[in-house]
Amino acid sequence: MDKIKEIIIGTNNPGKSKEISDLLPKKLKKYFPKDFNISSPEETGKSFQENSFIKASYFSKKTNLICLSDDSGLMIDVLKGKPGIYSSRWGGVNNDFNLAIEKVFKEMNKIKKNKKNTAQFICCMTLFWPNGKKFSSTGTIKGNISGTKKGKNGFGYDPIFIPKNYNQTFGEMNSELKMSIDHRFKAYKKIKFFFI
Repeated sequence: MDKIKEIIIGTNNPGKSKEISDLLPKKLKKYFPKDFNISSPEETGKSFQENSFIKASYFSKKTNLICLSDDSGLMIDVLKGKPGIYSSRWGGVNNDFNLAIEKVFKEMNKIKKNKKNTAQFICCMTLFWPNGKKFSSTGTIKGNISGTKKGKNGFGYDPIFIPKNYNQTFGEMNSELKMSIDHRFKAYKKIKFFFI
């Protein structure tokens, strides 16, 4: 199997771009939608896998490059899995995660205090080739929602997610530690044989 030499990382989210880029081999030639002035497609899927496929196939067809996209989100048990695939959309039109986090706390506070605050982050990655070949993988990390926002690292819901067996939020962890345990790393581990 030929190893992938160049790729477009199918996201316009700067935090996600950086994390995916950092997981990939250094010598891989990486492009981004902004290099081609391409905006993101509408995510109309009903699952993380469907949405990652929509993005990967869209950017691949637009550029004729192999594309790696991910769709990821936070699923909170007491909220019956919300925000889930709507994780960034909870932040309104500008995907403002401060607003999204406020909404999480507000929704959780409506529910009885003695409920568990367990949650999980899920990431589905899809590789899509211009010839229509595709490959998807999923990574999950379980944890808890913290009572307050903690830490300035990472992006999205990182300041309120404490992974299982740790006492810091993703927002408090250094990026090396976070990226060695998180959902994105776990999904990437299952596809990295295409690159290395």
